[in-house]
Amino acid sequence: MTLKLKKRTLTAQFYPEALSPDIDLEMVLIPGGTFIMGSPDDKPEREDDEGPQHDVTVPDFFMGKYQVTQEQWRIVADYPQVNIELDRDPSKFKGDRLPVERVSWNEAVEFCDRLTVKTGRSYQLPSEAQWEYACRAGTQTAFAFGKTLSTDLANYSGNSTYNDGPKGEYRKKTIAVGAFPPNAFGLHDMHGNVYEWCADDWHENYDGAPTDGSVWNASNDSGLDPGSDQRKVLRGGSWVSNPRRCRSACRDYFTTGSRSRSSGFRVVVLVSLPPRT
Repeated sequence: MTLKLKKRTLTAQFYPEALSPDIDLEMVLIPGGTFIMGSPDDKPEREDDEGPQHDVTVPDFFMGKYQVTQEQWRIVADYPQVNIELDRDPSKFKGDRLPVERVSWNEAVEFCDRLTVKTGRSYQLPSEAQWEYACRAGTQTAFAFGKTLSTDLANYSGNSTYNDGPKGEYRKKTIAVGAFPPNAFGLHDMHGNVYEWCADDWHENYDGAPTDGSVWNASNDSGLDPGSDQRKVLRGGSWVSNPRRCRSACRDYFTTGSRSRSSGFRVVVLVSLPPRT
């Protein structure tokens, strides 16, 4: 399905998905490209699961400008059920513009399924490669904003520091989406606020990882660790994380049914686009 796009700049394109007469889900075009996924061996506080580094070519896709909010969640939770029921108000921290949290991977997938049925567009959780590509927005530094992070740029525990960065505020809760500057792709809160679910199964490292930006799961990998089919990738860190956990390359996981006040999500959609000129 081809969408009519609105232009914000010469390069940025977006469309608003109307969830209700008053509430949109803003989707931003992420232009495809090739990037180096993971982190080098000499990166400060790097973990073994962030390698080996490898080139990944990601096609164009759209991604939510913000983490899914509580008001957006409530609207979609009222759409017809596809597979499982959804709690309309699962979050610990309350507020329409706060990101929804305490949402399991299974429930995030149900959100995507309901939205797909309602709109006719294929909404889904991002692949881990799509997420890191979108987070980096053309950078290879620890964060999209540079080698360090500050609490003027993201919501995390400012009691800790990374790579000689400054200490800062520890807000001890989520805050409204879009409170901080976006990265170069126009995405907000890719570092901190809430962890974001990805579609992929958890793998201990990138040995054998796909290089086309696709989801890496048990159906396309015979070397998956026993029992890890119930573990799904989380990215981005959260309000309670130290800055190391908020790095572009940092990886984590929960099981598919886990709920946490530090975990939420954003969505992607694949669409047919007119040729670039």
